[in-house]
Amino acid sequence: MTKYPMTVQGARALEEELKHLKGELRPQITQAIAEARELGDLKENAEYHAAREQQGMVEARIRDIEGRLQNAQVIDVAAIPHTGKVIFGTTVDIANVETDETTTYQIVGDDEADVKQGKLSVSSPIARALIGKEESDVVTVRTPSGLIEYEIVEVRHV
Repeated sequence: MTKYPMTVQGARALEEELKHLKGELRPQITQAIAEARELGDLKENAEYHAAREQQGMVEARIRDIEGRLQNAQVIDVAAIPHTGKVIFGTTVDIANVETDETTTYQIVGDDEADVKQGKLSVSSPIARALIGKEESDVVTVRTPSGLIEYEIVEVRHV
C-alpha cells in the first residue's frame, strides 16, 4: 500500500474535520431524518430526501478522510535537523532571478495544497524543481509562459 506524505498540520486539519463530521454533523442529520420521517409519506417528503442526500455526502467525506489518514505518512519537519536543503514540509523563500520578486511556499502533500495560502503540492512543477536543492541554489522551473529561474533564499523547518 502506498503511503502519501502529509504535514502534521495537514493531518491535524483532517482529524478536526473528521471529529466535526462524526461528532456534530452526523447527529444533526440523523435528527433531521427522524423529524422528516414523522411528517409522513416518505415518497414526497422533500425534507427527508434532502437529509438523506446530505447524510450520503457526509458519510462519503468521512470515509474519504479516514482513508487519507490511514494512507498518510505524517512528516514532522520541525523534528528533522536543518541542513539548508529543501525537503517535504519545509518553508522556502525563493526569489525570481529576473524580477527579484520574493515568494514564500511551504511544500505540502497533494491534499493540503493551497497556493493562496502559500502551500505548494509536492508534485507541483515548482516543488519538484526545489526538492533536494539547497539555499543559494538557482533552479529553473518550466511554466506555461516559459522557463523561470528562482534562487533559493532561505529554507526553514517550521
